[in-house]
Amino acid sequence: MKKLHTRQPSMHRRITRRALAAAALALAAGAASAADGDTLRKIKDSGVISLGYRESSIPFSYTDGKEVMGYSHEILLQIVEKVKSDLKMPNLQVRLTPITSQNRIPLVQNGTIDIECGSTTNNLERQKQVAFSNSLFVYGIRMLTKKDSGVKEFSDLKDRNVVTTAGTTGERLLVKMNGEKAMNMNLISAKDHGQSFLILETGRAAAFVMDEPLLYGERTKAKSAGDWAVVGTPLQTENYACMFRKDDPSFKKLADGVVADLMTSGRAEKLYNKWFMSPIPPRGINMNYPLSADMKALFAAPNDKAFQ
Repeated sequence: MKKLHTRQPSMHRRITRRALAAAALALAAGAASAADGDTLRKIKDSGVISLGYRESSIPFSYTDGKEVMGYSHEILLQIVEKVKSDLKMPNLQVRLTPITSQNRIPLVQNGTIDIECGSTTNNLERQKQVAFSNSLFVYGIRMLTKKDSGVKEFSDLKDRNVVTTAGTTGERLLVKMNGEKAMNMNLISAKDHGQSFLILETGRAAAFVMDEPLLYGERTKAKSAGDWAVVGTPLQTENYACMFRKDDPSFKKLADGVVADLMTSGRAEKLYNKWFMSPIPPRGINMNYPLSADMKALFAAPNDKAFQ
């Protein structure tokens, strides 16, 4: 009878299995931290802070193909510096992930990104899913159109092609308007603001409905910015804020503190002048978007209140 020989795992296999097990435990711990809302612990354990950024939310968070930049993005980087300081992790790895209006909330909820500061509206409905910092910006929802389009108010959009960005408040308000006021608008939902403006500029829509500052940002891309105007009585007033996971008071306190300090110290107004009242990349065009009374009030008294 032949003797059966059992093969013992090699040292290499044992080490590999241990490494895989350790990696699995680390991933599980990271997921648990994200689920618990303990963002600082997740960052500490992983050695990485994951940031979401917008690719075309000019001048809040956007890229020129080489680097990410913008008013909100600079505030986000200040929050990163505070995290590094509080956790005593000067070499903390920063991971950047592009996000859209449609996937930003799920990516925060599942732990793919820890925080994003771009052009996300803080409202009561979203507060059921995620949390928000002190406000970064206060604005109204208006529309961008050609000066000779004949569009001055939202009532002028009846029976017209209208574009907006999918997953935004503007889209929801237009759908509601179509239903309640029988506007018969043909609504076009684009994947991002850049595509929305392209549809407008190529004549496939009479107006682009979106947050006012983003419309000013998209206008900078036009071949002739002077041909375009931001018009219409605002549909409603809203505010942008940084977004992160719910039920995480420690991380919210950190983010709120950074935003409040920037605003009350005068540094946020300098950032505003840099991004809204000066030539900005990539084409060196000035948005000429003066500081509003609402923004002055926000700088004087930072808060995290939602308008809707």
